Amino acid sequence: MIDTAAIYVKAGDGGRGCNSFKGRKFTRSYHPDGGDGGRGADVVIRVEDNIRSLEHLRFKQHFRAERGKLGRANKKKGADARPCIIKVPVGTIIRDLKDNLLLRDLVEPGEELMAAKGGLGGKANTKTKAATEGLAGEEKGLSLELKIVADIGIIGYPNAGKSTLLCRISCARPKIAAYPFTTLFPFLAMIEFADFEEPSHLSIVEIPALIKDSHQGKGLGAQFLRHAERCKLLIHLIDMGTQQGQDPLQSYHDLNQELRVYNQRLFHRPQILLANKMDLPGSQTNLQRFSAKVKKNVQPICAKSGEGIEELLNHLRNYFR
Repeated sequence: MIDTAAIYVKAGDGGRGCNSFKGRKFTRSYHPDGGDGGRGADVVIRVEDNIRSLEHLRFKQHFRAERGKLGRANKKKGADARPCIIKVPVGTIIRDLKDNLLLRDLVEPGEELMAAKGGLGGKANTKTKAATEGLAGEEKGLSLELKIVADIGIIGYPNAGKSTLLCRISCARPKIAAYPFTTLFPFLAMIEFADFEEPSHLSIVEIPALIKDSHQGKGLGAQFLRHAERCKLLIHLIDMGTQQGQDPLQSYHDLNQELRVYNQRLFHRPQILLANKMDLPGSQTNLQRFSAKVKKNVQPICAKSGEGIEELLNHLRNYFR
């Protein structure tokens, strides 16, 4: 998933006014009858619900809108140019590339931002002594950053089983392998519920593995953490099998500390604690120790076999009903 982009936009220049004179019949008297030039096209950024990333802006980075049409004789105004539309996904943040000023946070489908305003058309010789050129359209560089908008976010340390869980509760098929950092980009999917009213699904995003000091950008952690900011609920997946030699309790505290340092509001977001890999030796002992120390409701599951998945889905159904 491409979640950042830099683009350069140039709004259309205004069309030139027309220098035209019309003579009266049977006389040598002439009067100006030129038309004004048309307005240059605006550059508009629009949110489209069916776009999921900024990948389409990876190779097309320059957008130049059309200029307004020239004015014509008989006081005919030149046509205004149609706007240049740039489509982006829900959750796109637009900043001015020059000074990093926030222009708009686009979070609703159909929402628009006029990124660059088209120039006004030139005046005809009916309004001024001589026709004038149209004004130049705005030109600027823009920085785009995507923060995924999802109902649920799955967070956890490397190899906690996030991709396996996503496969189990949705139709998504992310890459799964027995080594850390298999998932390198956020993976967005849908959970369908037949008994839900419209909409009949929940959106869920797998956040790539976080590690200690992720908030400082270690392991691209800061880039991943921003995708959790808009999630209404976080599923904190904890490996109880400790195959990677990690203490589940320490992993839990370390990851929550990353959330706290990165964004206090993200730290206080509702969480479901899932103890994964309960089929492995020693997992029951680890779960008992973990539950006693954390003193929160911890739901044991095995994403690989499907154990506890139905209970999790019921929990999600009731939470968002």
